[in-house]
Amino acid sequence: MWKRFITSQKWIPPRCRQDPTREFGLTTSLIVLCACASGVTAANLFYTYPVLNKAAESFNVSYQTASLIPQLLQAGYGVGILLLCPLGDVFRLRPIILTLLTVTTLTWLGLCLTPSFHTFTALSFIAGFANGSPQLLLPLIGTVAPPHRRATAVSLVLAGMMMGLAIPRVIAGIVTQYTPWRTIYWAALAQQILLLLSMYLLFPDFPRPQPHTTNFLSKYTTILRDIFHLTTHKPILAHGCAVTFLINATHSSFWTTLTAHLASTPYHFNPLQIGLFSILAVGTTAVIPLYSYLVIERYATYLSSSIGLFYGLISVAIDAYTHNALKIGGPIVQALGVDFGLQIPSVAYRAAIYKELPANRANVIFTACAFIGQLVGTSVGNAMFAGGGWERVGTFHVVITVVTLGVVFSRGPREKGWFGWTGGAGVRWEGVEVETGEGEEELGLHVHEVAFVGCVVVSAIRGAWSSQLASRQ
Repeated sequence: MWKRFITSQKWIPPRCRQDPTREFGLTTSLIVLCACASGVTAANLFYTYPVLNKAAESFNVSYQTASLIPQLLQAGYGVGILLLCPLGDVFRLRPIILTLLTVTTLTWLGLCLTPSFHTFTALSFIAGFANGSPQLLLPLIGTVAPPHRRATAVSLVLAGMMMGLAIPRVIAGIVTQYTPWRTIYWAALAQQILLLLSMYLLFPDFPRPQPHTTNFLSKYTTILRDIFHLTTHKPILAHGCAVTFLINATHSSFWTTLTAHLASTPYHFNPLQIGLFSILAVGTTAVIPLYSYLVIERYATYLSSSIGLFYGLISVAIDAYTHNALKIGGPIVQALGVDFGLQIPSVAYRAAIYKELPANRANVIFTACAFIGQLVGTSVGNAMFAGGGWERVGTFHVVITVVTLGVVFSRGPREKGWFGWTGGAGVRWEGVEVETGEGEEELGLHVHEVAFVGCVVVSAIRGAWSSQLASRQ
């Protein structure tokens, strides 16, 4: 009776029900719904950043102790991705996502009510654990999207997720300036309830990915084994995991320590000013889908990734080693580099991985590495800031970015092994057909492509330098 109850089509709105005469494909409405869902759920992980100092005062703990809240949220998110997202290859997506959203909503109610710091941190871990629905939506989009538009479709959903990283920092700062800090948690609860209703009414009931031929435990353990097998046998996935781990460590370290940096000497920013500072990330996030369409879908993964990394490296170095000469311009320059330049490789490698491997299984380990990186970045960044201030944090970011570039350039686009450049340095992405003249190699290094790459790199350097001059003036 219970099985019939949960599998009955009667509880699903007619437009979302499975129908043998039609197939759910990629539509604009599906992309928008998935992007909004990714944004709302990702936002749950970042509301606390601009209010950590207020939360520390409320719970009567130190700032470093209060930083356990985002660390446990991220840890729970990473564990949830590893253990819950493989269910996307066992059960239908719709009931899984609705269940996770329901658990997150109930847990969030506890975060709004509890007066205990220990209970708050425990519930934060549970909320992060159940907050993995975006990582079920990303491989879905990567699967239903046509190959020539996969990077753009994925980047749009990722853009929604990254908006969920940026906008909460703005809203939390504004709300906390005029109301108690926990007000933002009540607002997040209202958004979570609205998302749950929207997904119930609009999200299609996609069929089970594979026939149910074995028992659940056997299939689940097989999927987990396949996930680790892919990581140790597929170089593109292993390199992508290393890259996303490193760039997410940098991203998380920057935004965690930025709150303490802006709240201390010489800025003494209040939560409103700290939150408004994060509005920079909204603009950079909006550019990433355009970059994906113009660059990532057309050019090799190493090329599109390295352009962003070089831009990020220059931006971080300008802020780290000018010794406050740029004043507030320094953190602004670094924020632009971190939120745009260091997010580009994640989109590029994700598109390449979805092209070659089973999307859901590869996404589990890829995203788990991303949020383990955030956990490590939050912890190491706080330790760096406590031990050496903002300059030491910048040095940490520079080192991580250089190491990331080393990983990117350790394997060429045509290399079949783990390291090397066998087959040459093709600029064009293998999935894009290129019209070539007589005598030209289809994936060779053409003059107009070299010019394009040069213009992008020069523009990035010029933009960073212009920001420096403007700040000095």
